[in-house]
Amino acid sequence: MKAGSKFLNAVSAIALSASVVSSGAGVVVLSSAMAAQAATIQRIEVRGAQRTGEEAVRSNITIRPGQNFSNADIDDSVKRLYATGFFSDVRISVSGGTLVVNVSENQLVNQVVFNGNRKIKDDKLQLAVQTQALGPYSESLVTSDIARIKEAYKSIGRSDIEVTTQVVPVGEGRVNLAFVINEGDRTKIDKINFVGNNAYGDGRLAAVLSTKKSNMLSFLTRKDVYNEDKLRADEDALRQFYYNHGYADFRIVSSDVQLSDADNAYTVTITVEEGERYNYGAINVESTVEGVNAEELKGLVETKDGDVYKAKDVQKSMEAISRRVSGAGYPFARIVPRGDRNFQNNTINVTYLVDQGERAYVERIEVRGNTRTRDYVIRREFDISEGDAFNQEVISRAKRRLEALGYFGSVNITTSPGSSSDRVVVVVEVEDQPTGSFGIGAGYSAGGDGLLLEASVEEKNFLGRGQYIRVAAGGGLDDSQSYNLSFTEPYFLGYRLAAGFDLYKSKTGSNDNYDYDEQGVTLRVTAPITDDLATTFRYNYKEMTYSGDTGELSAPFVDLVNGSPWTSSSVSQTLTYNTLDDRVLAREGIYATLTHEFAGLGGDSDFYKIYGKAKYVQLLSDEADIIGSVSASAGYVTPTSGNLKPYDQFTIGGKEIRGFESNGIGPRMPNGDALGGTTYFTASAEATFPVPGVPQDFNLRGAVFADAGTLYGNDVANSAGVQGDELTMRSSVGAGLIWISPFGPLRFDYAFPIAKEDFDKVQNFRFSMASQF
Repeated sequence: MKAGSKFLNAVSAIALSASVVSSGAGVVVLSSAMAAQAATIQRIEVRGAQRTGEEAVRSNITIRPGQNFSNADIDDSVKRLYATGFFSDVRISVSGGTLVVNVSENQLVNQVVFNGNRKIKDDKLQLAVQTQALGPYSESLVTSDIARIKEAYKSIGRSDIEVTTQVVPVGEGRVNLAFVINEGDRTKIDKINFVGNNAYGDGRLAAVLSTKKSNMLSFLTRKDVYNEDKLRADEDALRQFYYNHGYADFRIVSSDVQLSDADNAYTVTITVEEGERYNYGAINVESTVEGVNAEELKGLVETKDGDVYKAKDVQKSMEAISRRVSGAGYPFARIVPRGDRNFQNNTINVTYLVDQGERAYVERIEVRGNTRTRDYVIRREFDISEGDAFNQEVISRAKRRLEALGYFGSVNITTSPGSSSDRVVVVVEVEDQPTGSFGIGAGYSAGGDGLLLEASVEEKNFLGRGQYIRVAAGGGLDDSQSYNLSFTEPYFLGYRLAAGFDLYKSKTGSNDNYDYDEQGVTLRVTAPITDDLATTFRYNYKEMTYSGDTGELSAPFVDLVNGSPWTSSSVSQTLTYNTLDDRVLAREGIYATLTHEFAGLGGDSDFYKIYGKAKYVQLLSDEADIIGSVSASAGYVTPTSGNLKPYDQFTIGGKEIRGFESNGIGPRMPNGDALGGTTYFTASAEATFPVPGVPQDFNLRGAVFADAGTLYGNDVANSAGVQGDELTMRSSVGAGLIWISPFGPLRFDYAFPIAKEDFDKVQNFRFSMASQF
């Protein structure tokens, strides 16, 4: 570069003084400034390009024989040659009618290796660096590669890394390059402090953040890795938390991060200003769009006078109004909420203004940051595509859908100007996160059946296609076995239809009098009705085999053994209503299902069943994070022809009423065979709370609960002497521990029956991977 600059200065001096410049054996005479800006050459001579080749050099300079060139062309040519990375020195001079290009070639990299790396494999580091085998060796490039390696380690929580290099010549202008890495210790997060918070304690706010303090399981969760982008996302999560709990004036004053070199640990301090808590005041809808009746839209508003202000309810109201107005033929209508604070009584009056927005269309949707999830999996969550009218509420709904998938650690949607004033580019930035999990469930029966275990592996985003797959296997000391395979395609045939199947096979040896084998398949399709309501259609087929010593069996089961195998073919339809605010730890909302099933499409079963369950969740104490829930379930089955078979009747137990075995209550034959019943109902109340003395972001919660219910009725032939077919209530109380672990929610319950029958089977302790419904 210096040689090129000297030449340019020399040419400038020639132009100004009309002097003579000698270069090699030739002489160039430039008589004026005009000549200096319009020089020409007849040929280009390249010197020193032994490996690169003369043509490669000529292709990277802008000067051509017979064409005028200027100082700027020479400077640009020098820069372009240096930019190739192949040269350590470039000099351009003019000798007579010849442009002489002298280059000194960089050495070539024969091999790039990494030494000392254990936490990041070679293949990932190779993608991070730009120096590659058979490419030029450049000290500036190596320096930037060292910075990239350090950044890669910093992203996994190792800011203490040191990187040096070793360069070994191997002859013929080639070198081997080794990056020598000292990974150091993990950089931890020692403290997360909050300043200015009065309404909520530090533990409650820490639970909102995705960044966590280092603990004994941080090596699994990696949630103690500091990242600036992650901290910005945490700040936004904190804002949303306060906005959804009435604090409309909340703001983050500052976020300070300090790294202690002595401890190799970060201290994060977030200073907040909470402001006052508001309730909703008067709620109104106004419209300036001709043909849109504001009064008809009031029923769509979810914000109610007197309720605690929640930003998410305002957003949902805007989306509901937008859908209605857009569907009525006004795609460019804009919904603007206007808040009027009353500082005297801490209320916010909200007016939703329906206005005619600017005409804008989606030029394209750009997806960025997805390293695993396919683009189409993200794009299909949008109700608009390229060319459609731009609607901000549709964009907000798509963002909420993407976050609900559970595939991404963060979702950010922005817009940028398109190619014209009425075109908008929608930019979707996501960060993939692990979506696979391993689960284990266990139970112990006090009735002598022993330990029961189940292990499962599931993937919510199979091969990045958004498909769900689960494989499970279980068994017990009593020779019981179970195998399950489930698969779901969430967008069947390109429509918002979740289609899938379940295959299963089980063998039960827990009954003293008989063994029971079952295998079957379920085909299902789920279609959304609204954002909260969906319907599922199923076809169910199963085959059952009973075996045992008929001398030990009661009459209904003797019939089953003699007639094995038995088949059942049925169709069912389920309505599901779900407004829970979180899949793992819901703090408010309703989850309810109602199913009716008809059997008789061939097979040995003929019946009609209807059954359902519902759960209501509510935050009892915002400050203490105490969550309450009540749930209920019920079912009834009646034969459509003849009598029911034992396997057609309902069986319930420890999943519904803790403290009892599976199939532990209800009608039972004198020899202990569980017959099942035609009617059941259950109820449960529960409260969960953070375990005192344990950091709240460790996600360990205690639970107290009470369950009650019954199973009664019988319509099975040859079941004389059955006991427990009358309506008799059972109930239990208990306590549990819930841990939202890196492996999924783990739950440990101990329940004690306070009302039971003598023939019921008790199971006090239960361990499972999912919270009780």
